[in-house]
Amino acid sequence: MYNNVEAQSVAPKPPSSSQPNPFGNAFYGAGSGLIRGGLGAYGEKIFGSSSEYVQSNISRYFSDPQYYFQVNDQYVRNKLKVVLFPFLHRGHWTRITDPIGGRLSYKPPIYDINAPDLYIPLMAFGTYVVLAGFSLGLQGKFTPEALSWLFIKGLLGWFMQVMLLKVTLLSLGSGEAPLLDIVAYAGYAFTGLCLAAIGRISLKYSYYFLMPWTALCMGIFLVKTMKRVLFAEVRSYDSSRHHYLLLFIALAQFPLFTWLGNVSVNWLI
Repeated sequence: MYNNVEAQSVAPKPPSSSQPNPFGNAFYGAGSGLIRGGLGAYGEKIFGSSSEYVQSNISRYFSDPQYYFQVNDQYVRNKLKVVLFPFLHRGHWTRITDPIGGRLSYKPPIYDINAPDLYIPLMAFGTYVVLAGFSLGLQGKFTPEALSWLFIKGLLGWFMQVMLLKVTLLSLGSGEAPLLDIVAYAGYAFTGLCLAAIGRISLKYSYYFLMPWTALCMGIFLVKTMKRVLFAEVRSYDSSRHHYLLLFIALAQFPLFTWLGNVSVNWLI
């Protein structure tokens, strides 16, 4: 009895009136395949190559920090000669390329005198702060607070030099130079400032000769270096505008050196 009741209570399903649509299935299969393929390719592009993308951009704009500290005594001596006496540099100003794995790279400073480094700028910056503090001590104005302000003044001057070089490259449509390259080039200014500070301490009046001299040499060095960077990065540029900007970089060294070389309690002047 239970089987009959159960059999009667279950209504038979009506036959489906809709006929199979081969076009709908085809469109559905193609659409789902397109979506899966598109999302898969897009996801692989984002996540699969994200590390390669980040690595390539980091090396493009920041480069490897260890690269800038591959120096030796011979490189330091020769580099100081190039920075302080750039008109005596008889060699070329271009960097030596070193293609690795199909990518363009450059020889480290230990093998190339024209390569930028951060060892000399950092050492020169520290020496500049020490000499500035010693100069204040000779004037009887040394305080820890004054030394801190001189440290900040030096960092601000370094930052202004970096911005000057970076804006010049961007104005000519070339912002591809690694940031650490620009930081290194800007930091070489402290080598001349150290020389002028030594002149102030040892021979007071020699400062007024060494300051414009070191500013002029730094301007020549930056013009030679920036011309090499600009010619390498900029494919099309206005020649007259290019030379005006290089002249502006050279002239800007004089007020910058005068401001950084003026060691006083008031770091704003």
